[in-house]
Amino acid sequence: MSDNHHHEENFFQKYIWSVDHKIIGIQYGITSLLFLLFGFSLMAVMRYQLAYPEAVIPYIGEWFFSESGGVMLPENYNTLGAMHGTIMIFLGVVPLAVGAFGNYLVPLQVGAPDMAFPKLNAASYWSYFVGGVVMMASFFTPEGAARSGWTSYPPLSIFESGQTMWLLGMVFLITSSLLGSMNIIVTIVQLRAPGLTWFRLPFFVWSQLVTSFLLILAFPPLEAAAVLQLMDRIAGTSFFLPSGLVYAGSAVEAYGNGSPLLWQHLFWFLAHPEVYVLILPAIGIVGEVLANNTRKPLWGYKSLVYAISFLGFMSFIVWAHHMFLTGMGQTMSAFFQLTTMIISIPSVVVLTAFFISLWGGSIRFNTPMLFALAFLPMFGIGGLTGLPLGVAASDIFLHDTYYVIGHFHYVVAPGTLFALFAGIYYWFPKITGRQLHEGMGKLHFYPSFLAMNGVFMPMFIQGLAGLSRRMYDGGQQYAHASDVLHWNEFMTISAFILGLAQIPFIVNIFITLSSKKSKDRNPWKATTIEWSAPSPPLPHVNFESAVEVHHGPYEYSVPGKDEDFCPQTTP
Repeated sequence: MSDNHHHEENFFQKYIWSVDHKIIGIQYGITSLLFLLFGFSLMAVMRYQLAYPEAVIPYIGEWFFSESGGVMLPENYNTLGAMHGTIMIFLGVVPLAVGAFGNYLVPLQVGAPDMAFPKLNAASYWSYFVGGVVMMASFFTPEGAARSGWTSYPPLSIFESGQTMWLLGMVFLITSSLLGSMNIIVTIVQLRAPGLTWFRLPFFVWSQLVTSFLLILAFPPLEAAAVLQLMDRIAGTSFFLPSGLVYAGSAVEAYGNGSPLLWQHLFWFLAHPEVYVLILPAIGIVGEVLANNTRKPLWGYKSLVYAISFLGFMSFIVWAHHMFLTGMGQTMSAFFQLTTMIISIPSVVVLTAFFISLWGGSIRFNTPMLFALAFLPMFGIGGLTGLPLGVAASDIFLHDTYYVIGHFHYVVAPGTLFALFAGIYYWFPKITGRQLHEGMGKLHFYPSFLAMNGVFMPMFIQGLAGLSRRMYDGGQQYAHASDVLHWNEFMTISAFILGLAQIPFIVNIFITLSSKKSKDRNPWKATTIEWSAPSPPLPHVNFESAVEVHHGPYEYSVPGKDEDFCPQTTP
């Protein structure tokens, strides 16, 4: 394969307009990490406001809230809340989990020279980039950024300022995900190396395959809904505007009897599968890291594959558990309660298989393994706290309280993000030829683990006390919240510690990139195909010669073998 000669590429062709899946994966990775940093910064400002309401925001308050003397107004808080959620999910976690990890690793793990459609792959990244630019540009428009929540519920979102740019940005981001996920599916189905049968695929590839199907099936309804809401804003239609609506003291002229609930159905039909789009790549990464660092095969590999496939299917018939308070009736509530309980079963299968995989293993407690191990209880807490929200009777009490925020963030922040950190530490030697420093990695992990729980665990206490979310003053005007308001300051301090804990990670990356490359292409002694390629893999072709697969993905500690691992490509 190294005989394939490519013309000499200049800087822009190689690093900017590249069609090489590895460069595109790195582009996705860098861009999404920057968006995650920005989204985290918005959250830090919000947390300061909740801890010290009506106080001047230090350092930046006079710049960004000058009209109010540096004090955050309710509309400013709504803007930060809406954009924090949008940026972290649609511009941060999903592009990192699918765009970066999926793009870089799927062709390598199936033994392919590139993605099936390289130019479509580049189009996917640039559509994502344009969507991100549109979202960021909305901060500088006269009407400002979106302030109707990351869910953009009408009719508020049709009248509130900032939503037009949000909707345009979403159209670009959804298009990007559709192009990328189609590419991943075709690559896995068509470009697998000889000998790589379906049940020889690494578990990470299975997770990306199921995730890509979720994106292809769930995102089009939201893209259609975004266009319809855009028409309601700028073309005078009334897809989501009911008749008889009064806004700012005057009746709204709506041409038809539109339905705000229709938007909720279309949005959550995407947004619940979206939760699994966030978590499934994370589960795939954790599976790879656990198998490698326990030096034994993943327990129940086929059960794991069937579990995540069933999880993907079920994710399409649970969406209305977000809508128990819309008055949809007991029959529909009972149906969605049942499906929500059923979808918890494959999640338990996954966690159980991972815990059993640890049993009797020769565990190496390196940085990737620490993040992967932390994922297990964090994802477990996220899942268990979701069960009361899936039952209508308890959800009536907990809906729109801080309990919901705590539940969702346990799945996505200490859950998914810890798995993504594990993946970065694990595959960094393959991507760059250099291994991140273990000491600084552990300095990153331990404070992050403690601070992450410090931010989100008290939210369950506040939510059970009935404290509503989306309040710019943290709920000070409610007497029933007075006993739990002191947690706001604790969570804010934890959030700032969490931010400081990311400094060793950033420093570690820059120091490592400036160090000398290692000659060891497989420092973890791993078995999957990507570790047989040079580090970093060859431009456009990946491997030095044609790849042929002879073993399953996790042949660790095989009796009678000289070493404790047997790579898939070894005859």
